[in-house]
Amino acid sequence: MRFFSICIFPLAFVLALSPFALTQELPERAEGDYVVHNFHFRSGERLAEMRLHYRTYGKPVIDSSGRVANAVMILHGTTGAGENFTQPRFAGVLFGPGELLDANRYFIILPDSIGHGRSTKPSDGLHARFPHYDYADMVEAQHLLLADGLKVDHLRLLMGTSMGCMQSFLWAEAYPDFMDAAMPLACLPVEIAGRNRIMRKMFMESITRDPAYMNGEYKEEPLVGLRGAINVFLMMTSAPVAMQKEFPTRDAADAFVDRFMKEQLAKVDANDVLYAFDASRDYNPEPRLGEIKAQVMWVNSADDEINPPELGIAEREIKKVKNGKFILLPVSDQTHGHGTHSRPAVWKQYLEELLAEK
Repeated sequence: MRFFSICIFPLAFVLALSPFALTQELPERAEGDYVVHNFHFRSGERLAEMRLHYRTYGKPVIDSSGRVANAVMILHGTTGAGENFTQPRFAGVLFGPGELLDANRYFIILPDSIGHGRSTKPSDGLHARFPHYDYADMVEAQHLLLADGLKVDHLRLLMGTSMGCMQSFLWAEAYPDFMDAAMPLACLPVEIAGRNRIMRKMFMESITRDPAYMNGEYKEEPLVGLRGAINVFLMMTSAPVAMQKEFPTRDAADAFVDRFMKEQLAKVDANDVLYAFDASRDYNPEPRLGEIKAQVMWVNSADDEINPPELGIAEREIKKVKNGKFILLPVSDQTHGHGTHSRPAVWKQYLEELLAEK
């Protein structure tokens, strides 16, 4: 058990989103920073001061037992931030009046994980001397943010996309009584191996093998390495059917790649993305899946190149989760590969089913 003294747009590789108008007006959003002192990482490293940024909608409601009854936390993916979930495609579908996570009823918490968004990260100054955090460190920091920073002692629902999906499984194991329900979206609860690990290793080595990286003390971004890494990530998260439809000609596909690369290179930091990918190195919730108490609605998409259904892993592992259900979304005009996790219009019927369970 570790002890801490405490006081109290995102870097995301995503395909361009088509316009989506908010049909409902959302409540005012609040933002803040929670500062943790003397945070000890599992690597043995420590930070004297670590900033955790967060956004919230709504207000907490305390039940008759004195416990927070309406909190919902949503965890973002690798290189992302809580800001991702404030976009119309997500917030407009879930957070508006009368929607499943109506922000007038729920207290919605959107944190930036360690090393991401506006939380403390390598590019703030430590560069490659930044502690080598992993997913368990990120989960522990999120728990501190809730319990000590926001005084939230219970979650009605925990959701997570991609990396956040993986962290949802770790959360449900580490704090089995902290939540009623969990909805992991787009991941597998096993050690990252096979093609998934190979692609991650290719991504990281593309950066570190660029001479311009200079062991993380570069004066200018190592663009050759970053280009290679971005190419790998684009293929990891691509959806062949959707991309064929969106870019049906050679010229359209070429123009997209050129635009995408230019946009990403303008906003990435090599150390930040390198650390974010390396954080998955020891992830493996499989041995403790049987300890999960929450109701789990786990949703993947059949066109997800990172978590392909032909592996058969999801169908095998869900049997270990006592109150778990796995949904595989078939490929359709609405799915978008790995990015389907951020399109709630495709899967919100399963969220409704989960929230209806007691």
